[in-house]
Order: sequence, then structure tokens, then C-alpha cells
Amino acid sequence: MHGARKANPVRVLHVSDVHISLGLRRVPLADWPGKRLAGGINLLRGRGRRFEDAVSKLSRLAELADAERVELVICSGDFTAMGTASEFAAAREAFEPILESPAEFVCVAGNHDLYTRQVVRERRFEKYFGDLLQTDFPAARVDGSWPTVRLFGNHVAVIALNSARPNPAPWVSSGRIPAEELTALNDILGRPEIAGRFVFVVTHYAPCLEDGSPDTPAHGLENAEAFLRTCAGIERGAILCGHVHRTYRVRLPAIGPQIFCAGSATMHELEGFWLLEVEDGRVSAHRGRWNGSRYEVEPEVDIEPGYR
Repeated sequence: MHGARKANPVRVLHVSDVHISLGLRRVPLADWPGKRLAGGINLLRGRGRRFEDAVSKLSRLAELADAERVELVICSGDFTAMGTASEFAAAREAFEPILESPAEFVCVAGNHDLYTRQVVRERRFEKYFGDLLQTDFPAARVDGSWPTVRLFGNHVAVIALNSARPNPAPWVSSGRIPAEELTALNDILGRPEIAGRFVFVVTHYAPCLEDGSPDTPAHGLENAEAFLRTCAGIERGAILCGHVHRTYRVRLPAIGPQIFCAGSATMHELEGFWLLEVEDGRVSAHRGRWNGSRYEVEPEVDIEPGYR
């Protein structure tokens, strides 16, 4: 009698926080009051220069995805710098080479994509990226497009949650996953279609920093503890996030899935991402970096043990 046939590995590229910006002169005057004024000041103080090559770098990211035979690309938000329509259009165009590849694509919005209440009212993120928010469980949506659930083959599931929102106060950039989304996440994790799969839970905000400590109240995920409690029982899975512009991974006590923060794929001197491979219920992780002219994957591989 033949043994069970092994599933083919699934290669996943996790990127985040590309922050496409077209410069302050492209921001309409009507958009300047309030939060965006503070953002413009930050760009003038040097933040903008850290992302000035973001568009050209993304073209090289598509080359990497092709070379590494990536089957699934996950972006955990912050496509734009200040959520302007021109930035969204440029971000969509910059991602087209990846979107035209054979790889599937799943994404969430970041706080810079929902930068102001006006951006949310006009549904700018949905206008430019809404076609990428398909779900296999439409009845599970409780908050607009969220949660988004995608099933890949018989072995991988992706559950994407929205943790981003406008923060009118210039000094605040925190996020929160609505309670109804956490309830929906818990229900989805209990569905028979999810059983036995390796589950990626995607959110923009990192539930903790690289040392396992909470982020600051003004910058972090306000209900990180509730989110982690909901994810704690996942036996085979990982939490993917961004927002913190450092690439790291961390395992917390009593929390089943590891946390992978992609950092920023395009921030000068901090460029990073994760190349993850799921096989037989386990994930192996390669850290990616920018070598000055192209993206490359570090040769060291770290395999998550267990998951029996």
C-alpha cells in the first residue's frame, strides 16, 4: 500500500510598506489641512528620500518573484505615503508586473492607505486595489471587504484582516482590528475548510516588536492581546504584518503561530522581505534584502520545527 502523497511546497513572498510617493507638489491643495500636513513635514525632513526609489525597486521585486518561482505574494499594506489618488495610481502601476505574473496576490490596507477620513469616504484603496480583495468566504465578511479569505490548493489558507484606520491627530498612527473581525476570524478558524491547512493571518499592524514587547500606544495595534488570543490556537500557521520598518520574526509564549514582520521592501538601507515555503505543514523562512542593485534571498534557511 502506498503512503500518503506529499503536497508540493508553496512559495510565498511577503512584502510590506513600499510607500509610493510622488512628491509634495502632486498633493492637491484641498488635501493639505490636518494629518497630511504633518505627513508632508515628515517627507520634507527626510522620510521622502528614504523611499524615492520605491517604484524602480518594485520592478526588481517582480524579477525576484519570477526567479524564485513564487506562487503567492502577500502585501501587508502601506502601498502609498499619504493616500493621494496619484499615489494610489502609481502604486497600482508599480505592482502590475507582479500582478501580471502567475503568482496569486493577497493584500491589506495600511494606515497610510487610509490616511484621512476623506480617503476612506472616497474608498480610494478599494478603487485601485478592490479587484484584489476577492474572498472564498463572502458570507464571513463583517466589515466591508474584511475578513478576506483565500484558499490555495488543499494545504494553505490566507485570512486577511483590516487593522488600519485614519488617525486625525498628527502624533498618532495606531491601529485596531474591529471586534467583529476578531469574532469572524475565530469562526473562520473553526470551519472544516480550514482544518489541516497551514494558515497565514495577515494584518498591517505588528502585534509586537522583535523582542516580543508591545509597540507604543501611539504607534501600535491597540488590541494586540485580543488578536493574539484569537490566533493562539492555530497549530500550523504564521502571522504576517508590516508597519514597523524592520524585518524580523518572533515567537511568543503560548501563541501557536510565529510572527513575521516584513519591514519595508523599499526603505533605503532597511529594505527587507520574507520568502516563505510551506511544505507538509511546516514553514521555512528566508530573509530577503536589497544589495544595492537588486533583491536577493539570504542563503540561510530557518525551518520552524514541530507542527505535528
